[in-house]
Amino acid sequence: MKEKTKQNLQGAAAGLCIGFVNGILGAGGGMLAVPFLKKLGFSQKESHTNAIAIILPITIISAFIYLYKDYTDLSDALIYIPTGLLGAVIGTYLLKKISPKWLKRIFGALMIYAGVRLLLK
Repeated sequence: MKEKTKQNLQGAAAGLCIGFVNGILGAGGGMLAVPFLKKLGFSQKESHTNAIAIILPITIISAFIYLYKDYTDLSDALIYIPTGLLGAVIGTYLLKKISPKWLKRIFGALMIYAGVRLLLK
């Protein structure tokens, strides 16, 4: 199989998995996207920034479906949106200042923390 075709198939499979995880869990697709992008040769910072670009449309579609199907109410999320936006701005600014080594450690620690927390709850 040609390398480009193989890479396209891997990308499509990863996209399906990322969308599935994001849709069923409400988030978390970025946790899959970052390692996949690293495997494709993106730098640590490029992987994080591209993961956000991938997750944005997936999250918007998931949110629309959740709202449309009455799984949630927008008023439940309104309190988190302003501070979430502020956190996104701060995180984007700090990403430029964090070394790839520390970014990888922080990301790994958050993945471990989230996993342990889910297993213990």
